Amino acid sequence: MRPNVSYDCNHSFRQKVRPSWRAQWPVPARRADQGRDCGAAEIQCIAEDAPRWPNIKYVERGLGSAALLNMAVEPLAMCYPALAGGTLRGRPPPRFRTIQVCPKDWPARLLQAEGAVVRPLGGRMSGLRRRDFVTLLGGAAASWPLAARAQQVERMRRIGLLMGVADDREGQARVTALKQGLQDLGWTEGRNIQIETRFGGAEAGRIRADTAELVALAPDVLVGQTTPVIQALRQATSSIPIVMAAVNDPVEQGLVSSLAHPGGNITGFMFIDFQMVGKWLEMLKEAAPGVARAVLMFNPDTAPHYYVYLRSFEAVPRSIAVEVTAAPVRDTAEVEKVLAKLGRDPGSGLIVPPDAFTVVHHQLFIRLAQQHRLPAIYAFRTYVARGALMSYGPDPYDLFRRSASYVDRILKGEKPADLPVQQPTKFELAINLKTAKALGLQIPDKLLALADEVIE
Repeated sequence: MRPNVSYDCNHSFRQKVRPSWRAQWPVPARRADQGRDCGAAEIQCIAEDAPRWPNIKYVERGLGSAALLNMAVEPLAMCYPALAGGTLRGRPPPRFRTIQVCPKDWPARLLQAEGAVVRPLGGRMSGLRRRDFVTLLGGAAASWPLAARAQQVERMRRIGLLMGVADDREGQARVTALKQGLQDLGWTEGRNIQIETRFGGAEAGRIRADTAELVALAPDVLVGQTTPVIQALRQATSSIPIVMAAVNDPVEQGLVSSLAHPGGNITGFMFIDFQMVGKWLEMLKEAAPGVARAVLMFNPDTAPHYYVYLRSFEAVPRSIAVEVTAAPVRDTAEVEKVLAKLGRDPGSGLIVPPDAFTVVHHQLFIRLAQQHRLPAIYAFRTYVARGALMSYGPDPYDLFRRSASYVDRILKGEKPADLPVQQPTKFELAINLKTAKALGLQIPDKLLALADEVIE
């Protein structure tokens, strides 16, 4: 009957056998990879009566390798002929059963063990002393191929993360979502992955510098957010896999060939397609029926795809009697100037699309919209809690968590070209009734019923 062997996470070994079969001792071994005491261990050699030459087997837990203890068979037989063919105190030679131990702990535990014994089933001590047995096995461990030992150490993988937003609460929350997604898939920072994070903000020069720095580190995979970041990474490398965490319509921008077959070294998760702009206009008109003119505000330096935004308005139904114009801005002074002018024109509204510049300066947009009494719609739900009238768009944290799945698959050998670009599956509508009241707006019940969050 084979002993039932189990291994648990604290590196102790449990073999469910009769107490008379057991030989155990505490081994204060220190592991080189962790630098800490492992504690007590139990190692057993179970022998049974059999007129056969000893069969000793070493089984690495989960790997099925039988190497180390097999090397100890010949030395044991040479030093103790009774084991090979004679008798052991009037008994037939024992046959050793399988011993299962942790491969990382095996050499240290054997070499530091004192006075091991081999106890046959009958409970009588053999002439083979524990110290001798351990010494022989230690010599076998010394001849264990270095390559086999190296396989037991998990390789540290490196991830380069370049954020196209500021290093603030919003940016850190997205980074945390990505790390949590990786953690759920078995990738822990400091154990088997190292994440190099940079925040480029809305500064093109800083993004280029951070890109060069991360690429020079030769990471296993790069993760990027926003169009300027992905474009910079694409120009810097064609060999390192790139995962888009949240980028607007990558096909229209020429970042990938198609959603189903991205090609090249880029894949990932898109944030919105540009048809979303028409949806924002519809919702803004429904919430504020008096809006006759709406301005789409963006920074052409950080959102070079602005022309696609404008093209999307061609699909807006003519029943929505709203005139839409573009308002490109490059700095906060221009933002203040444009919004002040817009506030002086009755019937004006504001659409703030997701763009590195608008994300970094979202508090300014919210404050000026309130100051000039402008109905405005945004892409991110968190803005509504800070005073924005309403928002509609995907959950960015969900996209970052999901992006971890592509990082995982690439680290395991898959190629970006074979991973289709995925679209958001979770959209959220949020409305702030307090802001609506301040603007003199009565939000329709139909729109409130569709909202995922209503702040009163």
